[in-house]
Amino acid sequence: MSEHHVYRLLYRSVLRRIDPERAHHWAFGLIRLAARVPGLASAVRARYAPAHPTLAVHALGMHLPGPFGLAAGFDKNAVGTRGAAMLGFDFVEIGTVTGQPQPGNPGPRLFRLTEDRALVNRMGFNNDGSAAVAERLAALGSRRPALGVNIGKTKAVPETGAVDDYVTSTERLAAHADYLVVNVSSPNTPGLRDLQATRHLRPLLVAVREAADRAVPDRRVPLLVKIAPDLADEDLDQIADLAVELGLDGIIATNTTIAREGLRTDQDTVAALGPGGLSGAPLKERSLAVLRRLYARVGDRITLVGVGGIETADDAWDRVLAGATLIQGYSGFIYAGPGWTRALHRGLARRLAASPYTTLADAVGADVRSPRP
Repeated sequence: MSEHHVYRLLYRSVLRRIDPERAHHWAFGLIRLAARVPGLASAVRARYAPAHPTLAVHALGMHLPGPFGLAAGFDKNAVGTRGAAMLGFDFVEIGTVTGQPQPGNPGPRLFRLTEDRALVNRMGFNNDGSAAVAERLAALGSRRPALGVNIGKTKAVPETGAVDDYVTSTERLAAHADYLVVNVSSPNTPGLRDLQATRHLRPLLVAVREAADRAVPDRRVPLLVKIAPDLADEDLDQIADLAVELGLDGIIATNTTIAREGLRTDQDTVAALGPGGLSGAPLKERSLAVLRRLYARVGDRITLVGVGGIETADDAWDRVLAGATLIQGYSGFIYAGPGWTRALHRGLARRLAASPYTTLADAVGADVRSPRP
């Protein structure tokens, strides 16, 4: 029996019967423990993170062994970055981190939609706060993978104080980040998505950029914004134009969705779960469409990161052809298990070898520039 089938059996017989948030903490704890054992960590890395030289990427000032990173949400507090790298993620995005510590929303707040290979969460940015996370990252020093830091608004902070809240996190965290992400797209903090309107987004991004430059005067920390899949096309265009105008380094497309259409799970069951962001397979087509539209608007002027519904190497390849220089995943890890990154890298290397492109960089946006018949 293959490793993949063993994990599927374990998931169906054991893991799916455990509260999702508790299962996450247990699994994450095991990953962190393994990463602390030198011999075990090396063995796990050799199995799950084999090198594929053709997949090497240079993006956002980082030299990466591949394009596939762990999306924000898995490691909110920067406690398991080396464990994620051990399992084959080429870079890790921690967070979302807020200016002040907060417990997040009351539970239950994480739910599986197994038939749809999806998750619904309303975690509410539960994290230790930017001061504590900054201390943790400082202690890591160079013993960490390539690292993005995703920052959001403290729930208790009113909209009028949002810019100052993001600036506080930036001042504390920028020095420890290979890139910084302004998250204005989670549906689980009241009013947060309103910040995606360009009249609010412009002053926020300008303030964060200035704060990062003050905090790290000897290095330009790349700055990205993470957007929702539920934006109208004209709003996407406005954000793309703003990103180019401000010299933003990238856009992450996309966060979770509030939509619930087309699910296999019974609608009464879905409705009973209540509000939250939907991630996983149902997000695939919309996230891909958003990515294509952004690339058509910005081309190669800024870096696009594709995330949302990526399960297979074919999904990852489609994101590259649609304009993504980097790709990220999270929900797929829950359903596919620890062999997921290895399978995705192998498949992506095969697709590149079978394509007319020499490098992944050559393939970025190819379907938008010259659509396939």
